[in-house]
Amino acid sequence: PGIPLPQHPTSRSPPPAHIMRLPRHWLHSVRALMSVPPPSTHRFVHSNQFVPSKATMELAEGVLAGDRRLLSKALTLVESSNPDHQIQAHFLLSRLSSSVTQRVSATDHSLSAITLPTFRLGISGTPGVGKSTFIEGLGLYLTSIGKKVAVLAVDPSSAVSGGSILGDKTRMNDLSNHPNAFVRPSPTRGTLGGVTARSYEMVLVCEAAGYDVVLIETVGVGQSEVVVETMCDMTALLVAPGGGDELQ
Repeated sequence: PGIPLPQHPTSRSPPPAHIMRLPRHWLHSVRALMSVPPPSTHRFVHSNQFVPSKATMELAEGVLAGDRRLLSKALTLVESSNPDHQIQAHFLLSRLSSSVTQRVSATDHSLSAITLPTFRLGISGTPGVGKSTFIEGLGLYLTSIGKKVAVLAVDPSSAVSGGSILGDKTRMNDLSNHPNAFVRPSPTRGTLGGVTARSYEMVLVCEAAGYDVVLIETVGVGQSEVVVETMCDMTALLVAPGGGDELQ
């Protein structure tokens, strides 16, 4: 019963041609959904471990209905490194993906219907350049014109303790309290590239919740953290004036 698990990456056939024509950030989401290893590689031996739980299905329905509390729980499930949670997160993402595709395709049966109407904007820049302040101003403007805005803010984790301050949300006090905005800080947990290991999946969950714009704030970056560009429709780089010479 339930949703079948995907085939192992080494044995599955190449993606269909219509999938290969999708935007690049959608290919990342498709690959994420297909990345769960087959049951034989897990430590579980009982088949009921690979059935979506009632709680997972309730999370999916709550996300699709736009419930902010259940959206927070769904993102926590997606971020979890617990093997049990990872399996349930796979079922959650599969359910959301199929539901959103059906919802969008109901009004347009062309191939472009698979591309969600959500606009993804990545915000990157050096530490202290004002990313959070800029996002709050932009987010408040978008909400003032009737848009629903989700902010996925990524904060650095300590290399010593592994902890994170998650201070970005404290800089967006007005936006955090707005009924049409959702701000979610997440730790990097040692992941390089400026985003978290589950940022792709978290964006997909926010899209399923009905947000018109998803803003992804990276950690303070240097010159090689460019992963956010692969999951967005547009990337904005904030630069402090007077930094570097003409070549820089």
